[in-house]
Amino acid sequence: MFKDNKRFSATDTLIGQGTQMEGKLICEANLRIEGEFSGDIECLGDVIIGESGVARSTIHAKEITIAGKVFGDIVAKGRLTVTATGQITGSVTAQSLIIHDGGLMNGSCHMERSQDIRTRPLSETDGGMQQSKDSASREKDKARQAG
Repeated sequence: MFKDNKRFSATDTLIGQGTQMEGKLICEANLRIEGEFSGDIECLGDVIIGESGVARSTIHAKEITIAGKVFGDIVAKGRLTVTATGQITGSVTAQSLIIHDGGLMNGSCHMERSQDIRTRPLSETDGGMQQSKDSASREKDKARQAG
């Protein structure tokens, strides 16, 4: 009866407050750490380090939110967000970085462009830059007129 259903749904993974883990964690779903983890994390989903969470790790994930403490390197394929209570000590590679007031980042940061920007021909990229400059110039003119 149940043997025929071989499709599995992804379930979020939680390392709860008061839990200590060590090793290599590979997950396809989202991961939330409220306890302590030491080791490598490879996640196809999003990773959240909660306010009580501590990770001594190298973290690779889609999007990462830090509200606790991370000691190690972070690679986010998308956005990395450090909340007001978040702390990072280590190197960061991300497409987008948001650090809220009070959030701390001590280490190096490397920003990467999204895949579609990297594959555009140079002439399109230059044209886009010119359009951005023209747009910025128009915004400055509007600001001068307004005030």
